[in-house]
Amino acid sequence: MFRDKKDDMSFPGKMAIMGGGSWATALAKIILSNQKHIYWYMRRPDQIEDFLKMKHNPSYLTNILFDTKKITFFSDINEIIEQSDTLIFATPSPFLKQHLSKVTAPLKDKFIISAIKGIVPDENMLIADYFSEYYQVPKERITVIGGPCHAEEISFERLSYLTLACRDIEKAKKLTTVFKNSYLKSSCSEDVEGIEYASVLKNVYAIVAGVCHGMKYGDNFQAVFISNAIEEMRKFVHAVHGLARDITDSAYLGDLLVTAYSRFSRNRTFGTMIGKGYSVKTAQLEMEMIAEGYYGTKCIHEINEKYQVDMPILDALYAILYEQKSPVTVIRQLSETFK
Repeated sequence: MFRDKKDDMSFPGKMAIMGGGSWATALAKIILSNQKHIYWYMRRPDQIEDFLKMKHNPSYLTNILFDTKKITFFSDINEIIEQSDTLIFATPSPFLKQHLSKVTAPLKDKFIISAIKGIVPDENMLIADYFSEYYQVPKERITVIGGPCHAEEISFERLSYLTLACRDIEKAKKLTTVFKNSYLKSSCSEDVEGIEYASVLKNVYAIVAGVCHGMKYGDNFQAVFISNAIEEMRKFVHAVHGLARDITDSAYLGDLLVTAYSRFSRNRTFGTMIGKGYSVKTAQLEMEMIAEGYYGTKCIHEINEKYQVDMPILDALYAILYEQKSPVTVIRQLSETFK
């Protein structure tokens, strides 16, 4: 296993948040409960200027107040990369390539933490794989964050849980001390690929849960739906990455449950709008935030062309989102497959 003793002694070093949304803001709050200072990249200088004036993110989780003396802001992505040791990416997956297209500073010697619950569209690649293949970051220098954890509940300091997955398990263990406080518990895992795929699929299934909710399907049906969804997730994740894992662990089942049921879930909200009769385009236009599951559905559908796992729930949502099939007809047919 890749290991640098000098790196281990200084790890995680200078930490940088990459992104200006709700999840990035929640992560900054968490890290500043354990670290004296952070770097923070936001693409827009005016957002940084407003943040410094208001002492909070002007657009997301505005109830979180920050001591801005503990934050150094950057709008130049290469400058923050050069000055940081650990980069925490918390941007929507559809925009990751766009952000990284501006990067000229080398990333291979940095430690990457992906807090992105998605997959790189067009490439159909997991975030860790994308950093490894295109930016030569060793897999042992990449950690992914799994839930169940909504940014809004972090802002209210409600008891929450994270899973940190890394091939170098000692790095994951060390990071749990950074991502832990009175309202947050963290555990570690080596199942990077499994947790990443599960985080994509739980968004997909949350959209379906929302569609059913919007169509007035009740709690009894939702319970059966989740039972079938976790089994579908288990089969797919095992097919693409056959590591031994317990799919009922919180990083898999727990993250699925909170995303499918919570009022804070943007994927459930997106699905609910479609279930109520909104077109896909109209629902997207009215959403203030990205529903990652929309992109994840197409990516997983295309990946599964290789593996041929039986995935009726995924196929049903693909038919609704990308083939303009009637949600009423599709969900009725899907319900007949449940047991």
